[in-house]
Amino acid sequence: MALIKKQPRSKFYELLQAQIHNEFNASQQYIALAVWFDAEDLPQLAKHFYKQSVEERNHAMALVQYMLDTDHHVEIPGTGDVRNTFSDVTELIELALQQEKDVATDIQQLAKAARAEEDYIGEQFTQWFLKEQVEEISQMSTLLNIVKRANGNLFEVENHLHRESVGDSGADSGMPPVAGGAL
Repeated sequence: MALIKKQPRSKFYELLQAQIHNEFNASQQYIALAVWFDAEDLPQLAKHFYKQSVEERNHAMALVQYMLDTDHHVEIPGTGDVRNTFSDVTELIELALQQEKDVATDIQQLAKAARAEEDYIGEQFTQWFLKEQVEEISQMSTLLNIVKRANGNLFEVENHLHRESVGDSGADSGMPPVAGGAL
């Protein structure tokens, strides 16, 4: 018989649980983008978004590990709807950029809730995610600019990604521990 942790749930922890869902959903959306690029024979864009998907999964699992470490019950949620149909590359990148902006807003709400509840450890935990979102938004904005400047020449976008590795900073330096280990 498994014991369910009885730790009271604060707003911060309710938002953490919701953010686990958001991160898993972002991971699934990035898989959908990667598959679309794969189907269009754009291997560098596909590779970029497959990596983004794994990164979002790792973020979700870091939130899971934090909740486990702080003795809170965790529920692994299903994901929400995922968009699979697009008319052009710009649409996909714009969706990804908006997704990153939405996640930044969510993380800011987490930090605010922790501060309001005087949960200084929780507030400190959110700092890495806030910094990460600045990088993610910047990198996705750059990719969108490159796509727009390529003016339909996706070969140039592919070359740019191969050459510059936009969004591929390697290991997440300073990332909180990930339940089960980062992929």
